[in-house]
Order: sequence, then C-alpha cells, then structure tokens
Amino acid sequence: MLQTPSGGAGSGTAARDSGLMSIGTVLNVLRDEFPEVTISKIRFLESEGLVEPQRTPSGYRKFSAEDVERLGHVLRMQRDHYLPLKVIREHLDAMERGEAVPLPVVGRQRASDDFPESPAGPAVARIGRAELLAAADIDEGELKEWESYGLIAPLADGVYDVETVTVASLVAELGRFGIEPRHLRVMKAAADREAGLVDQIVAPLRRHRNPQTRAHAEARAKELAVLTVRLHTALVTTALGVRLP
Repeated sequence: MLQTPSGGAGSGTAARDSGLMSIGTVLNVLRDEFPEVTISKIRFLESEGLVEPQRTPSGYRKFSAEDVERLGHVLRMQRDHYLPLKVIREHLDAMERGEAVPLPVVGRQRASDDFPESPAGPAVARIGRAELLAAADIDEGELKEWESYGLIAPLADGVYDVETVTVASLVAELGRFGIEPRHLRVMKAAADREAGLVDQIVAPLRRHRNPQTRAHAEARAKELAVLTVRLHTALVTTALGVRLP
C-alpha cells in the first residue's frame, strides 16, 4: 500500500489534514515508488477515466487516499504487467464491484510467450493476433481492413504492440458513429508526425552509450507523449467548441 509522507507544508499539509491531497502532494507520494511519474501523467490518467478526484469550487483537484491507492495500482500494472489502460480500467472497476477477477494476461507476462525479446532498444510489450482479436472484441475482417489503411500494423515478427488493443477498441467505437477507417487516415498521419517530433527530440539521448542516459530518454519520450496527447485533445475540443466532462 502506498504511504502518505508525514512531511510537507502549505496547501499539501492542509489537504492531508482534511483527508484530501493536492495533485502536487499526490505526485510526491507516488514518486517514492514511481520516480518517473509526472503531474502530466496523473492528469492523463484522470482524462482516461482511471481516477476521478474531487474538485474545489475554484476547480482545483483534490485526491483522496483511495484515489492515490488506485493510481498506484494503475502505475504498477503498467510497469509490472504491461497492460493497456482500457484493460486496467476494466480490471479495477470489476475489483471495486467486489468481483474476484484474475489479473489479465497479455504480452510479456505470459510464461509460455514464444516471442523473443529484442536484444537492442527498449523492450516492447507484445500480443499475438488471436489475443488482439479477443481483447479488442473484433473479427479478422475488421483487423485486415484497418491494417490496409495503416491504422494498425504488426511488428517485424508479426505480433503487435500491446497498446494496439486500445487503438483497435477506439477505431471500433468510432465506427459505431459512422466514422470509417478511411476517415481516420488523417489522424494516423498526424500521430506519426507528432511521434516523429518527439523522436527527434529524444534521439540524441537514445544513442548515448550511458544506460542511465538512455533510460532518461525513454522517460522523456513518455512525458512528451502525454503532453502531446493533452495538447491534441485541447486543440480538438477548442475547435469543436465543446468541453470534456
């Protein structure tokens, strides 16, 4: 269980005294176990529905101890089990309903995994084609169509990045609104350009001979990815003149 530090002053102390914590205090609590976590990461997990902090009348987030514990579970399942956020959310929701559910098994955590780790570069959690179809609840025809438009692509050895489950689920959900795969090519092109920009920034660090510097590059890439997603969301909602709940 995550423990709240006894130190601190100002708004963080006041928040703990009232049983709630500011986002800055939550960050300090989580960093004991997850040193790479950032405020942007916490906000991103909130936007994905993994946690729902209270809001003050002025709009400031206030987190309960249960919120912090839930965030810890999310970060732990990402770090230790390589699960996509959609799977994590469903798993935690089932636990909160009192259901006895086993931890989902995907990617590298499988003892019988036949897919070898790449000897160079960061390790990638991977999932087979049959697992992808089952996890995203789609059929072979849909997957082939999405692959033909470049929305989903297997890795070099024919398996998939486990986050592809999230991509497939979102493509299917948009399809229910009449948005066809061909309409989504512009989103894929924009995502590729954004990824290219992030890669351009961290590439010098990734090529460094120092392992700590390379690890820092991956942490920086994750943080930039979160910020890019938040900016994209803000730009789309601003253009549409809507406000997300």
